[in-house]
Amino acid sequence: MIKMLFKKTVLLALVATLVTLGVASLPFVSVAAQGAYDPPVPPTGEMSNEKLERVWARQLKLYERMGKSDELVEKVQSLIDRASANGKDVSAVQSALDAFKDSIKDAHPIYESAKGIINSHQGFDDNGKVTDAEKAKETVKALGGKLKEIKEALGGTGKALREALKAFRAANPRP
Repeated sequence: MIKMLFKKTVLLALVATLVTLGVASLPFVSVAAQGAYDPPVPPTGEMSNEKLERVWARQLKLYERMGKSDELVEKVQSLIDRASANGKDVSAVQSALDAFKDSIKDAHPIYESAKGIINSHQGFDDNGKVTDAEKAKETVKALGGKLKEIKEALGGTGKALREALKAFRAANPRP
């Protein structure tokens, strides 16, 4: 009799455990996987005048920043000279700077040819406002093509220089 009671108690405990595990494995919260981020595709149709003006202003800033590459080279070279005088290993930064200077020589004629597009600024007035939307689109497209050519001529040497400087600063923190 005790044996039978013991068997029933163990069986009841086993069933209760299985039921608890079964319930615990059920999801109480719904989960959904998020898809990969797909950036919105710009409309292929008409571009608003405001958007053309923003793109034009951004392109002009980028062009202007590219024009300051000689100043950048001078600053980096003075950093290299000071670090070298202090006994630091600057070979990686120097080689990255040399590659950047060589690529600037290749990109300079393209940069100069883009100056004509900017000076004529067809479709835009002197303040960067759209006067003729069709001409403005053509101008933005032409300057965008020149900026892309410059980027290709630089061939990632600007990024390599930035990475070399970053690695140098990490290896040689300021006191």
